[in-house]
Amino acid sequence: MTGSPDTPKDGLDRFTTAWSRALLPGAPPEAVRELRPRLLPAARGLREALRARIPDAVAGRAAGAALVAADSADPETVGRTLECLDSHAACCLGHEGADPAVLRARAVRVGAALATGFAEALRDRTTTEQRAVARAALGAQNLATQALHESEARFRAVFEGAATGIWIAGPDSTILQVNGAMTRMFGGSDKALLGRRFTELTHPEDGAQTWRLHDELVGGVREHYRVEKAFTRPDGTVLWTNLTVSLLRDADGRPQYQLALMEDTTERRLLNLRLRYEATHDALTGLPNRVLFFERLEKAVAAGEGQRFGLCYLDLDGFKTVNDSLGHQAGDRLLVEVADRLQACATAPGEMVARLGGDEFVALTTGTDTRRGVDDLAERIMNALSTPVCIDGRELTVRGSIGIVEGPAGERGAAEVLRSADITMYRAKSAGGNRFEFADPEADARAIHRHRLTTALPAALENGEFFIEYQPLVRLQDGSVGGAEALVRWLHPQQGVVGPDRFIPLAERTGLIVPLGRWVLEQAVRQAREWNGALRVNVNLSPCQLADPGLVRDTERILQDAGLPPEALCLEITESALVGAEDEVLRPLRTLCDMGVDIALDDFGTGYSNLAGLRRLPVSVLKLDRSFTRGIRTSPADPVDVKIVEGVVRLARTLGLSVTVEGVETAAQAERLRQLGCDTAQGWYYARPGPPESLHDLVLADAC
Repeated sequence: MTGSPDTPKDGLDRFTTAWSRALLPGAPPEAVRELRPRLLPAARGLREALRARIPDAVAGRAAGAALVAADSADPETVGRTLECLDSHAACCLGHEGADPAVLRARAVRVGAALATGFAEALRDRTTTEQRAVARAALGAQNLATQALHESEARFRAVFEGAATGIWIAGPDSTILQVNGAMTRMFGGSDKALLGRRFTELTHPEDGAQTWRLHDELVGGVREHYRVEKAFTRPDGTVLWTNLTVSLLRDADGRPQYQLALMEDTTERRLLNLRLRYEATHDALTGLPNRVLFFERLEKAVAAGEGQRFGLCYLDLDGFKTVNDSLGHQAGDRLLVEVADRLQACATAPGEMVARLGGDEFVALTTGTDTRRGVDDLAERIMNALSTPVCIDGRELTVRGSIGIVEGPAGERGAAEVLRSADITMYRAKSAGGNRFEFADPEADARAIHRHRLTTALPAALENGEFFIEYQPLVRLQDGSVGGAEALVRWLHPQQGVVGPDRFIPLAERTGLIVPLGRWVLEQAVRQAREWNGALRVNVNLSPCQLADPGLVRDTERILQDAGLPPEALCLEITESALVGAEDEVLRPLRTLCDMGVDIALDDFGTGYSNLAGLRRLPVSVLKLDRSFTRGIRTSPADPVDVKIVEGVVRLARTLGLSVTVEGVETAAQAERLRQLGCDTAQGWYYARPGPPESLHDLVLADAC
């Protein structure tokens, strides 16, 4: 049976009690009850912060300060509090429906704020104690002889009762006295300190600045200094401290003693390191993440003269299929295995591997000769991926595409280098994948240009930057204009007129081709209505539009709004989009055909179509690709192209279809195509694409 969830009051009481017990392990119940009301306000603030979508750092800092105020200044209390906070977030607040990952993230943020508040409060108290100790020490020198005993007693009380570690050393830095707090910091024995010189307590991470400040103090150049310094305890563990050393002079002003005050910052430092690690490493693979990698890359590209770098940008081929077929858990295991293999590839000095996110990884190498190094690194990565990965009894083949950028430091920024590697990786992927490519500045420029056009497309449609030109369709038997093909153009604000060959593929890739195609259809149908239906208008239809469920509905509405009969519209779709298509794909075309709309099979002959399959396609026009009419333009005409056109015409007649040819450029070519039996032609011989007014002039010319 599942119990009812705790009320907010019950949850707060339990959290406060658990926190009090964690701070006083093994203490009698009376002590826990006495501490509980002192922690209650802070516990309430922590609980509310964990519930908030964006945790309040103020509540965490207040809780840290409350620990110090409750005389729980031992650094271990921070760790116990964080454990209690994690448990409360997972066990108590988790019942309220919150995502465990979100609760953990909130707990980390609140815990960091708590540690900061604890450190600030402890520092404030330490400063107060330091001032008291200094005043007591100076007072002890200035009091009259008859008050010496009293002042020494007062100093001893402050000295022994302080939570801050204190030692007193002679002018030669020999440690003479230590208090209890200092003894506890070094493992509970004062033998590690008494009688030793401070200069003997070195640590491998000590900098020259630490000992320069100490020498200046001993020499009387300065009165005090403050540094962060590490010590090695007798058991071999590291003690990190904030150390303040002051010089005490005698009545004649000569250096007499050194007074050292030490704050233990080990727990806080470890917490900061933990938070730093979590912020700079990938939670799944343990590799450096984008943040840390970008820091390293910025250093590499800004290195000194003579330094170079090489970057491999890896994306797994077909990783989405693994997630879709085997599940995300299997995908995560595959990513972990890939990460391990990549880590094993980058073990030389100056090499590192990171995960940027998803199935994208990067490998960086630096040094004076990275030309061969980055090539070798890419080879090692490809070889490492070649061995199948076994997931749940299945052997998965791992493939990857790599983009490589190599060059001297100081010429490009990190963002530019990463973008170039990303572009190059996609170039390798579009070339078939499972390969690596080196960056090419010209290819990068083309890719950036395409990207800029892609991002500008949506606004271009909204701002009315597209316009339509019309190219006449001429009847070969009498040379009259029977229709026109609508061809969309883009008047770019900076680049001028952009042809469809540059932006139509981008629109298809982004899905914008559907609203753009709808707009072209509306404009073309409206123009045909202005021609009073005298000319049939041809509009290109992309495969993406064919898959749009609203195609038939939109076409019917557009025709009705314009008052144009369906027979005045012809939709052109490429041969490659229809040949071999399923009945589900062909259904909307059959519906449009039944309405009276003509369907033309565009670019016919460019694919390897099953000619027998033409019978099942709802088309009424075969539009022969210009590549076949090109041979007829020569003198003498290419016999192969002539035979192909003859064969297409015979096939069309058998199936009851008409034939339109593209790319007609000469009168002789037009006459030969007429003799071969073609019905309609278009090309520069008749007119280039232009505004609708120019087509109107052609129609008037025919009438005359």
